[in-house]
Amino acid sequence: MIVPVILSGGSGTRLWPVSTGAAPKQFQPLTGKGSMFLQTLDRAIDRKRFAAPMVVCGPAHVAHVEKDLAAAGIADARIVVEPAARNTAPAIALAALAALADDAASTILVMPADHVMTDVPAFLAAIEAAMPAVEAGALATFGIAPSHPETGYGYIAAGEKLANAPGVYEVRRFVEKPQRDKAEAMLAEGSHYWNAGIFLMRADRFLAELERQQPAMASCCAEAIAAARTDAHQVHPDTAAFLSSPADSIDYAVMEGAENVVVVPVDPGWSDVGGWAALHALGDKDADGNVRIGDVIAIGAENNYLRADGGKRIAVVGVSDLVVVTHGDDILIIPRERAQEVKSIVEYLASNPPQ
Repeated sequence: MIVPVILSGGSGTRLWPVSTGAAPKQFQPLTGKGSMFLQTLDRAIDRKRFAAPMVVCGPAHVAHVEKDLAAAGIADARIVVEPAARNTAPAIALAALAALADDAASTILVMPADHVMTDVPAFLAAIEAAMPAVEAGALATFGIAPSHPETGYGYIAAGEKLANAPGVYEVRRFVEKPQRDKAEAMLAEGSHYWNAGIFLMRADRFLAELERQQPAMASCCAEAIAAARTDAHQVHPDTAAFLSSPADSIDYAVMEGAENVVVVPVDPGWSDVGGWAALHALGDKDADGNVRIGDVIAIGAENNYLRADGGKRIAVVGVSDLVVVTHGDDILIIPRERAQEVKSIVEYLASNPPQ
């Protein structure tokens, strides 16, 4: 059985004002049916293949997690409550240690809670393709077939095919977020894929690599779980031990230096929903290319993302390529091509709290 490990940290600042630190994007109904967290749970709902999910989150988000788990009818999930954020490598280590305590042969499927997939069967088929290599000790990642030379994602360069696992390739290297010319060159070369941050691996293999490459992190996380407090379905790692851990991503801490890493190319209609422009790309559009959500009037307007929450109305005339969002008392208006700069508003608000 595969243990789904759902990483539910982060605040999604590029989707302000809907996404905030207290109620981040993974718990918001931004795409499809229900929150992105619920959609992530649904990818691993088949109990013939997947064990009960394990969610890693901070204390501020436990109530959101429990609400969505109840909405999904999942009563046997466990929630690992991080005392503080330490990036993805320590978070995954906590989950791997907890999974191993239950089953020494645990395999974990690590998924961020705030991604979208429109073709889940393709993703599930990729998991099945990876399993022979994973059972033999490989750390598997999933490479998303790139649609354009994106500079905001890391890339995975695929090498030789595995003889005993069709559709699975050795990883030649990981490439950090590239400049545009390098991204264009990788697409032209082929065999390069977006790094989605989704991993399938035996828990013991991941922890062995962590111990080899990051012994201090491995030791702190092991101590934190050994001294953890369990409260019903919640696991509370020891605070002092966990805060002693270095903070780093799984990519830097483990994957880039790991032995026996493989990639499974897949095209599951994936998006990390990194901002309002991504939601425009994902959304259903009218004849003029506008995504309209809520009470919206658009006259002579083209290619806008218009979202009216909370009973408010948005009316636009003769504008193009804008993002206009109302949520609570806040209104956001920004050119769609500059939507990533929403993060600067969050930074401004943090530095200038209301009096």
